[in-house]
Amino acid sequence: MDNWQPTATIERLRQRAAILQQVRDFFLQRNVLEVETPALSQGTVSDVHLDALTSDHILPGQPQPTRLYLQTSPEYAMKRLLADGYPDIYQICKCFREDEIGRLHNPEFTMLEWYRRDFSMHQLIDEVGALLVSVLGVNNITQSTYQSLFLRFLDVDPLSSDLALLVKRCSENGLQEYAQQLTQLYDSGTNALVEPLKDALLQVLFNQCIEPYIGQDVPMCVSHFPASQAALACLANDGKTALRFEFYYKGLELANGFEELTDAKAQLARFESDNLIREHLNKPSRPIDLRFLKALESGLPPCAGVALGIDRLIMLALNCEHINEVISFDITRA
Repeated sequence: MDNWQPTATIERLRQRAAILQQVRDFFLQRNVLEVETPALSQGTVSDVHLDALTSDHILPGQPQPTRLYLQTSPEYAMKRLLADGYPDIYQICKCFREDEIGRLHNPEFTMLEWYRRDFSMHQLIDEVGALLVSVLGVNNITQSTYQSLFLRFLDVDPLSSDLALLVKRCSENGLQEYAQQLTQLYDSGTNALVEPLKDALLQVLFNQCIEPYIGQDVPMCVSHFPASQAALACLANDGKTALRFEFYYKGLELANGFEELTDAKAQLARFESDNLIREHLNKPSRPIDLRFLKALESGLPPCAGVALGIDRLIMLALNCEHINEVISFDITRA
């Protein structure tokens, strides 16, 4: 317990504060309102690849403790604000995830999330690009679709390829062990899990064979992910892709954004599907955030939103190699 001192230097923390002020000025100039939402919630994300930290608390009028979840993102609460008539909003907040600890990860981290009413995905991509140009000092951004990157790097069409081809590409690129583990995990003999298995294989191929080679000189925006990876995004008119985008720069995933789904029934179906997959993978199902669904039912206005990792943004801006260099105390010193 002797490691009581911070991992970041005072100079790094001064630079961090200056970047946070720069971000706030960016939104002030655009008349986007800063808000705060709860870190604890009775509902949480059902995403198969995200696990929330928990806390038990006795709520007023209840004899037994209620399981509460630390937010993995403020998305649901911010959309509830929008459904109640709030204007364009943003927030800089702490988020929490049961995740690996390493160069790019800490279970507690800082997120920048914002929502723009009546924005399309393309308009929000332009705004994210403007923020990155401002903070990182780059001249521009580049854009590509998810499909075109797979065709370019792996000669695979991710929108139509079968499992056999994806497993073959994994083997050709030294990822056979990953493919075998995923196949066993998802049990490809179960028809309901064929699409989740395909998505898992696509993710491995993207992470290992594409991500390291894109966005090296300037940030790259990758858009139009497969419809099966839509999460909380609308589907494009083609029905095969989602109006979802991610930004990458120098090997780091920086931001994930959507043109937001506003259909409560469709969103509930996605949550329920997630929980079925979680159960198959021996993960606990998660309570669906019914207040969020009620907000969608009441009418979420057309909007686009994005979540951006502040710690990673600051790492890139300051040419740091480890997240510890830009936060005061990592989890081992908290």
